[in-house]
Amino acid sequence: MSVRIFELSKETGVPSKVLIDTLGKMGYPVKSHSSTIENHLADRLRNQVKKMGFELKKPKKAKAKPAKKAVAKPAVAKAAVKTPPKPAAPAKAKVAPIKAKPPAEKKKPVETKPPDKPVEKAPQVKPAPAVAEKPQPKKEVKRIDKKVVEENLRQRELKKQKEQEDFERRERNRNRQKIKRKEEEERKRKKRRDEDTRRKKAAEEREIQRLIDAEDRKRFEEESKRIVIDEATTIKEFAEKLRVGVNEIIKRLIGKGIMATMNQTIDVEVARELALEMNYELVTREDEELEEKTEEVEDKSKLNLRPPVVTIMGHVDHGKTSLLDMIRKTRVTEEEAGGITQRIGAYRINVRGGSVVFLDTPGHEAFTSMRSRGAAVTDIVVLVVAADDGVMPQTVEAIHHAKAAGVPVLVAINKIDKPGANLDRIKQQLATHELVPEDWGGTTIFAEVSAKENIGIEELLELILLQAEMLELKTNWDRMAYGTIIESKLDKGRGAVATVLVQKGTLKVGDPFTAGMHYGKVRALLDDKGEKIQKVGPSTPVEILGFSGVPDAGETFMVVESERKAHQISINRQNTGRVENLTAKGHVKLEDLHVQITKGKIKDLNMIIKADVQGSIEAVNKALGDINIDKTQIRVLHGAVGGITETDISLAAASNAIVIGFNVRPTEKARHMAEDEEVDVRLYSVIYNAIDDIKAALEGMLEPEFEEKVEGRAEVRNTFHISKVGTIAGCMVTSGKITRNLDARLIRDDMVIFTGKVNSLKRFKDDAKEVQSGYECGIGFDQYSDIKVADVIETFTVEEVKPLNQVATQKA
Repeated sequence: MSVRIFELSKETGVPSKVLIDTLGKMGYPVKSHSSTIENHLADRLRNQVKKMGFELKKPKKAKAKPAKKAVAKPAVAKAAVKTPPKPAAPAKAKVAPIKAKPPAEKKKPVETKPPDKPVEKAPQVKPAPAVAEKPQPKKEVKRIDKKVVEENLRQRELKKQKEQEDFERRERNRNRQKIKRKEEEERKRKKRRDEDTRRKKAAEEREIQRLIDAEDRKRFEEESKRIVIDEATTIKEFAEKLRVGVNEIIKRLIGKGIMATMNQTIDVEVARELALEMNYELVTREDEELEEKTEEVEDKSKLNLRPPVVTIMGHVDHGKTSLLDMIRKTRVTEEEAGGITQRIGAYRINVRGGSVVFLDTPGHEAFTSMRSRGAAVTDIVVLVVAADDGVMPQTVEAIHHAKAAGVPVLVAINKIDKPGANLDRIKQQLATHELVPEDWGGTTIFAEVSAKENIGIEELLELILLQAEMLELKTNWDRMAYGTIIESKLDKGRGAVATVLVQKGTLKVGDPFTAGMHYGKVRALLDDKGEKIQKVGPSTPVEILGFSGVPDAGETFMVVESERKAHQISINRQNTGRVENLTAKGHVKLEDLHVQITKGKIKDLNMIIKADVQGSIEAVNKALGDINIDKTQIRVLHGAVGGITETDISLAAASNAIVIGFNVRPTEKARHMAEDEEVDVRLYSVIYNAIDDIKAALEGMLEPEFEEKVEGRAEVRNTFHISKVGTIAGCMVTSGKITRNLDARLIRDDMVIFTGKVNSLKRFKDDAKEVQSGYECGIGFDQYSDIKVADVIETFTVEEVKPLNQVATQKA
């Protein structure tokens, strides 16, 4: 049997809330007063409540009814007692209703007994409580059995407590077992995770070691594929160098119609052909000795000072050309009235105590272009800043280009004669880019000039010479000439012509030379004024006639002993493709960054950052500054607001840098240039995704899984607003193809404005699945209408690619 809490509350007189709380403390929580509990638990609860000091009510429901009936009779007597003043009238009035309901027996006592007798019987009514107390003897009988009952209850209570304790002990044991099992499972999981991590780390280390070994093996094979022979080499010696049998060489010679024995000498050209057939590079002893001369150690006793080579850089319209013109005019003799027309891209100016060579190149594009080919010809960069305009984006760009090349910067503040000139403001702006003036405690030389009014030109030239003295520029004058191609062209009357900056030795008319894949003999030397000269020394620009072809800017110019040797070197380079191998060097990429760091190829990671707002650049600079992994230093060469341009790609190619873009896109030309130069361009919309990738790359954990492929680009020529549809962009597809339902981005001023899907694509009012390059079409986005003329729509797909380690594993 069971009983509800509220019934027990009525029975005991204890509030339901107290009973519920007591049950909770006893370990039997219930929800409400309507909950039921077993009888044995109810007994325990009554005992517990008694111990708490509550007086329990006796069960009087069965005895309450007779008590009321017994009291009902005296009530009539009491009523009769109250009627003595008027006994007759009230007695009859009250007897009449009694006759109607009860039997006639009750009428007699009322009539026969005088009013005094009920008064005498009133004290007899008082024993009525004694009648109610008649059950007490029965309770006394129960009290006699109470000990037995209590003993039984106590035994039952003890049994229940023991059962409860056993239950609780079992629960505790079960909980302990559960906790123990969970801890054991957690230990096993942790052990498995640790083992997986160890296995993964060991696999990564093995993979890295395998890649390193593969790279070393490849380099060894490349080195071993190069053989050096003398002019008189026998077939037997030639076979030993190729690691093949003599019979194999004789068989191949017979195939060419040449009958020979193992002790006969082999012709160099025939040996070259056989080596190429067997994937070997053949170099003669003379060629190798000649190439080693390019890096020969100079005798310090033969070193003498040479003029500095200066490049002038700066923002557009800040007076670079005017400054160069004024420098030339101040150095032209009066006999050459009317000035001179500069014939070549470099010229030499004589100054008190020395001379200065200026490279007249079209800005920093040519500067970085030559540096990307390994031609670091500039000694000093003169940064021109307009006093009335201040530091501009191209000014900052020029600073970063000069720093990346490791060239000292001399600042020339131009246009100081203008009313709005503010020199302190310019110095303060440049100080933020680590160009602190000497009078402010820095190391950067500042010159105040006016190219228009010829103010400060002499002082600028003297400061350049002072900077050159600090650099201690020296070279050997008494050796065969060595230099760099500045520019080249094909002249109708004179053939291939190149401007060369001689850096070492003395160049004379009649000297044989090589330049990349081309060679020749100096037929004529022309200085920067167009006059013929017979010889020229170091740090002097000169125009040379006599090339076999047009060399590339940045190629090494080198004089050799004879024209025959120059011809041999040229043929050797053409056959082996060494120029392509030298110029098309692989740039650093995030995927193989850790391997290159491990092999010692990279110690600094160069970065170029372009973003849509300045705050993103500052946030990235701060985050990159906190990264320190494998003692690799991260250098931000250039950071600016705007899209990724060809100049950024040129700087990255020259500095072996990675380009990072935030919410910006590369221009079409920059994208193609990056593909040609193999520059790694990474585009992000979240800064910390870039930081995580860089950290993972430094730790060797980066696994590229997806690659974005641009499918097509279209230029917005007109816009049309259609009700219930939105804005439709009338476009011309400029490259690739535009496909419906592909992911697309809307680009404005090289910045990403919107990214979505091509919702509609039409061609002459008809729906089209795709539109090829060169055709017009209408493009619409879903729920986006802010399209303007001259915007660019670029469609793209994201393809899953295999990580490098998986590709390498498959190849192996």
